[in-house]
Order: sequence, then C-alpha cells, then structure tokens
Amino acid sequence: MSPPPSQAPRLPHSPGAPVRAGIPEHGRMPKYYLAKAQLSDLLTELGEGATLPAERELAERYGVARETLRLALRELLLEGRVRRQGRGTVVAGPKIEQPLSLGSYTEGVRRRGHVPGRALIGLERFAADAEAARELGVERGDFVWHLERVLLVDDERVGLESTYAPTALLPRMDQDFDPNGSFYAYAQEAGGLFSGGGEERIETVLATPREALLIGTPPALPMLLLHRRSWDPDGRPFERVRTLYRGDRFSFWTELKAER
Repeated sequence: MSPPPSQAPRLPHSPGAPVRAGIPEHGRMPKYYLAKAQLSDLLTELGEGATLPAERELAERYGVARETLRLALRELLLEGRVRRQGRGTVVAGPKIEQPLSLGSYTEGVRRRGHVPGRALIGLERFAADAEAARELGVERGDFVWHLERVLLVDDERVGLESTYAPTALLPRMDQDFDPNGSFYAYAQEAGGLFSGGGEERIETVLATPREALLIGTPPALPMLLLHRRSWDPDGRPFERVRTLYRGDRFSFWTELKAER
C-alpha cells in the first residue's frame, strides 16, 4: 500500500522522466543507483566536455566500493551521459535527435546544428540473391550496388550505413558518386530518382565485432538498427538501407497524426 500523500517522499518528476526518479515505493535503492544519482548531479555541475575525477576519488567521495562506482559509470556510459576519452571519462553532450522521415541523414544532422560526414568503407557491385532481388524489385542475378560508410557527426564516429541500389538505375555510381555526399542528392541528380514513399523498422541490437571496430565502440554498447526501403512515385524500389546508430549518441522522433 502506498503511504498517505503527507508521508510520501517528495521527489522531482517531469514528463519523460522516470516516475519517483526510479526509486521504489519501499524507498530502498541499490548502492550503485545512489552513486549514479550523485554522479548525475556532478555531470550537470561540471558541464559538457569536463573530465571527471579519478574513480578512486569518486568512490571515496560517495562512500562506495570502486566496483559499485564502475557499475554506476557503466550505466551513464550506456545512456550517453559520459564518454571515454583516452584513459579518462568526460561529460558527454546531449544525444543527437534524428527525425524519422524520408529525408537523408545529412539533412537531419544539419538541422540539429551539427556537421555531418561519412567515411567510405567500400563501394562494390554484386549479383542479387533472392532477398535482395525481392526488396529492390530486380531479377535474381541482376547487379546491385553496395555502398558502406561510417557515419560521422562533428568528426565523431556514430554509426555504420549500408546502402543497396540497383546498378541499372545508377550505372555510373562507381565513377561519379562523391562518397562524402548524400545518396539521395546523387540519386536525384544522376538517376532522376525521387522518393515517393518508404517503410522503416527500428530494433535494438549489439554490434558485431567488425561493426564495433569500424564505429569505435565496445561490442556491448546497445545500438539502434534501422531498416529502410524506399520507392519512387511509381512504386519502383530504388534503395534498401541498413543503418546502425550508437544508442548512446542518438534518439529518434516523429510527429504522429490522428487517423480520420
């Protein structure tokens, strides 16, 4: 039974935040969570980019074991509140909000006041298997482009993107595509391809060892995986994208409208 209102603890609460700041009704909290709450206050006090004191000093300050403190720091790291820099830990900036829309990654990042970038891993042509043929509306064995790039925000590696497109629609992609540029802009200019719609699915995954190495993250860091398929106004598929985003650096939003 909950305590009467006069006896209930007065805890800050705002929309979007955990109810009762995540504290159970019985009031007992794990030591690591108390340390995490204290560290959270410290992050606000220090500000973005500041270096945290050493683990030993923080453990003594909050009266916990170093392993307890590391657990608190690990959660803050997964939430994107802090990041590793060399042998130290620094206060991270806010997550990058990316809209769920048919616009490009480049446009979304720029709208948030950041500098987008990409680093080319490879551009190759391969014969479509049954699944690639179905998703891209081509015959099995037809050639398909695979473009793989690391996503950058302000020169920081934040994701990994694989784009698949029918070679017949963009036959000169290996010759005149700028690997640092927007695929959508190129598709419009070189192939006259304009998006008429699409579908997107999001799930949480862990990166493979190769993906973690390319993005520069620990394999245990949760990732957001987006699958997108786009088609032109005539319903012809022209793109299939698989994009991994760092879960500690990105959040996604969309506007919902009532059905009528």
